[in-house]
Amino acid sequence: MSRTVPAIVHIGLGAFHRAHQAVYLQSYFDRTGDDSWQLCAANIRSNQAIVDALHSADHCYPVVAYESEDTATLTNVRVISDTLFAGSDKSVLVQRLIDPATRLVTLTVTEKGYGLLSNGEALNQEDPAIAADWQSLDAPKSVPGLLLTAIHTRVAQGLAPFTVLSCDNLPHNGRRIQTAVCLLAQRHYPELVDSIQAMSFPSSMVDRIVPAVTDEAIAKSVRWVGRQDPLVVVTEQFSQWVVEDNFGNGRPDWELDGVTMVDDVEPYETMKLRLLNGAHSLLAYAGLLLGHFTVDQAINDPALRALVLAYFGEARVTVRVAVDLDDYCCALLKRFANNSLHHQLAQIAMDGSQKVPQRWLRGVIDRRQQGLDSPIAALALACWMAHLRGTGVEGASYPINDPLAVSLTQCVDDEPSAYVAKLMALDGLVPLACRDDDRFIAQLVGSLARVSDCATTEALKKLFVDATP
Repeated sequence: MSRTVPAIVHIGLGAFHRAHQAVYLQSYFDRTGDDSWQLCAANIRSNQAIVDALHSADHCYPVVAYESEDTATLTNVRVISDTLFAGSDKSVLVQRLIDPATRLVTLTVTEKGYGLLSNGEALNQEDPAIAADWQSLDAPKSVPGLLLTAIHTRVAQGLAPFTVLSCDNLPHNGRRIQTAVCLLAQRHYPELVDSIQAMSFPSSMVDRIVPAVTDEAIAKSVRWVGRQDPLVVVTEQFSQWVVEDNFGNGRPDWELDGVTMVDDVEPYETMKLRLLNGAHSLLAYAGLLLGHFTVDQAINDPALRALVLAYFGEARVTVRVAVDLDDYCCALLKRFANNSLHHQLAQIAMDGSQKVPQRWLRGVIDRRQQGLDSPIAALALACWMAHLRGTGVEGASYPINDPLAVSLTQCVDDEPSAYVAKLMALDGLVPLACRDDDRFIAQLVGSLARVSDCATTEALKKLFVDATP
């Protein structure tokens, strides 16, 4: 592929991007031969190693998609034109963002990369990058700060605005990053707020299970790649990308490559966040308490499988989308049971404070509006709270990886009602509608008490089975 100036700048060069959006773009290139929509991909917080490794490999790498241990397909990705590490010095990334050739900026920076409180309405001033950018944008550090700096420069130079496409697991993810940029603009460039609000920030729903790459996964992939390649990414066969068709500066016609272009992404976001991601988090926290390590181990535990089925039954009444939810939930169970991925529960359990509100609590609010309780969601939240103690039921310890880890662990209390009260008091974590729902709070306190009373895995499994209808 020629090295034309890329039209896309991607921030967040993790395994998910390499196994998802980049694969769709590779399909587009294979079909059209159009190299104008190449990628410049950057990391801004960590993992310079992958940037350097891709440089050494001419930005090419293999993706192995497993249907099972013995069935997989290979894609060789060649659409990345350049890679950048913008750690302490992000000026080189800013230059890419303000290049007239840049027409589309895509993001996979995880929930915490947006710099917002969980309510999505205010900047998280406890985030060091946001706090620094709030004081000065001379050397922007956060994603909103980088985007705002580039927008300011492009407006001053009379350049057309780029589109910002969010590809993270967040509801209204396009609106959220637009909000973050606007809030920062109100501080530094209030005259730009109207222009930013007029820009295109489409939302998208992304779905593909991409576990962290391990030495074992690299060794196993030799069968498909033909060599041991440390840049390999492993994933499942299933892949879905639903994108709001709101682009202000052109886009690839990637609907011919499997991307679903829609006017409104929200129904698909809700389906995926509450059913797939919600069940994933439930398996992670409950599974770790029971001593499981991977998703396939957890879903093959009859007690956890029963709990997930009960969760599906509770959550699906809040999902309104033109999809057969029976088929969707059955497909999820099959995907969870894929034992070729070795998807670590600890990976899913990370950053719970950023995930729980979207995956569980919004559904609790919707059910209450229908006059329904949410006992399984209350039990799921109790499992997360038990997880925050850092030990499984039978004493195995594990670290708490969360941007709010200090605040969360300070809430931990042996008395369930006190623990719940402290958690509810954390600013911006639990939606007000949940905090004010006395029935849900009572269910949560009761669930936490019952989980805390379980001294063995068998007792906890019995609790899970007894909780199912």
